[in-house]
Amino acid sequence: AGAAMGSLRCCLLLALALAWPVSLSPQCQLSGLWRNEQDSLMEISALTDDGGFQGEYLTRVTLAGSCPRVSPLKGAQQQPSEVASPTFAFTVRWDMFSNATTTFAGQCFVEASGREVLSTTWLLREAVGSLEEDWKATRYVGTNVFTRLHKRWE
Repeated sequence: AGAAMGSLRCCLLLALALAWPVSLSPQCQLSGLWRNEQDSLMEISALTDDGGFQGEYLTRVTLAGSCPRVSPLKGAQQQPSEVASPTFAFTVRWDMFSNATTTFAGQCFVEASGREVLSTTWLLREAVGSLEEDWKATRYVGTNVFTRLHKRWE
């Protein structure tokens, strides 16, 4: 009976070990403070259960050349807990100083060094007066790479 009980324990432990989710690579976490190569800052809140998030974007680049201002952002992350390098998208409303909106789509990566990086592509859409002017509404398309900041002002 003792040998059978030991064998049963071994089987249960093996079953638990095989069923336990194991991530082979570190998972990139989208929430937190980020800076891009143009020195703009972005803070993303904790994600909701369905992958939604909001935050603030402080741009150092403006069409009007004005002082940096904070603008709201909202977005969603795909498969928030299932993949190590999730894709995401968010929109920034520049309503504090412009009639434009920018959308970003990207992916969150963890480099071999452990550094977290957001690789994004964006497009900026400005309001136009009519459908005939629609051709000139999407003024800019570009890319940004954001890196995580661990302190408020790094």
